[in-house]
Amino acid sequence: MFRIKKQILIMLLTGAFLTACGQNEVPVETGVAEQEDKLLIGMCFDSFVIERWQRDRDIFVQAAKELGAEVNVQNANGDVEKQKEQIDYLVKKGVDVLVIVCIDSDALTESVAAAKNAGVEVIAYDRLINNADIDLYISFDNEMVGTLMAQSLIDEGLSGGKVIMIGGSTADNNVSLVEDAFEKVMDENDVEILDRTHCDGWRAELASEYIYEHRELVSECDAIMCGNDNVASQVASSLAVQRLAGKIMVTGQDADLEACQRIVEGTQIMTVYKPVDSLARRAAECAVALAQEGEIQGEDVGEIDNGEKEIPFVRLEPVKVTIDNMDEVIIDSGFHSKEEVYLNVK
Repeated sequence: MFRIKKQILIMLLTGAFLTACGQNEVPVETGVAEQEDKLLIGMCFDSFVIERWQRDRDIFVQAAKELGAEVNVQNANGDVEKQKEQIDYLVKKGVDVLVIVCIDSDALTESVAAAKNAGVEVIAYDRLINNADIDLYISFDNEMVGTLMAQSLIDEGLSGGKVIMIGGSTADNNVSLVEDAFEKVMDENDVEILDRTHCDGWRAELASEYIYEHRELVSECDAIMCGNDNVASQVASSLAVQRLAGKIMVTGQDADLEACQRIVEGTQIMTVYKPVDSLARRAAECAVALAQEGEIQGEDVGEIDNGEKEIPFVRLEPVKVTIDNMDEVIIDSGFHSKEEVYLNVK
């Protein structure tokens, strides 16, 4: 579905900011055009607390612009009700496609239904939206993420040891996929899971509170599996205070700069790099294709059941990052610079 918007634009607005619902939005350039058919994409984020989401946003907006589309970006700041309001706003604004990084995988059934009733295509970006009539799910292989975390610990000698799991929000469907895969490897290698906890709303400070409140238990473990690098930052900081940094293995995901720095410093053994440039660009391509052609094609397209139906699933592969391949994966790709990663290493 592609709405035809015929406008004669007589002013050149460069770096114009769309504003709505009091939320921050990205700059969108508008040029002079006559009788132009303009595709409008609405993109609603959980929040920008997690470092990588800002990168996803910027790459998606640029890729969409190159494909002739404008993007209206909304930031729900971790508030489910605000995200619902923003989705409703974007639908009323007349977007052709909605791209949603959901806060709660089970909370948007009605919002998606309303969007679909208005003729809007809906894409679940990186996090699956359950029990809803979405048109596409695009993400990384989250089960592989959990397996990479687990196998890295085994490779470092955790077999027969003890681990604590500090996961992300249980409202995020990806969390269970990562953890199930992680636990499978732990079971296969006789690793005892001493305890599991979660950071509701991906509030990483809850991980720090857990470390301080469970000092005795933490002192017994050999490793801590963290739901992402933001959580790992809190864990590593808390371990440092207790003089345990580098003595207890820590894992994460997203390849945040601080995580990469900790890896080369020796206080985190690995992270999982998810090339968000590939994800964001592919998502932009899919958004335009859905609007113009109503379907997605490609060798990377499979299917997944979200509880409502089998939906197209574009799945990308993540990459394990350790001190051994940091330069090759992170620096050579331009994800972070060598100066940044090795800033604290003399």
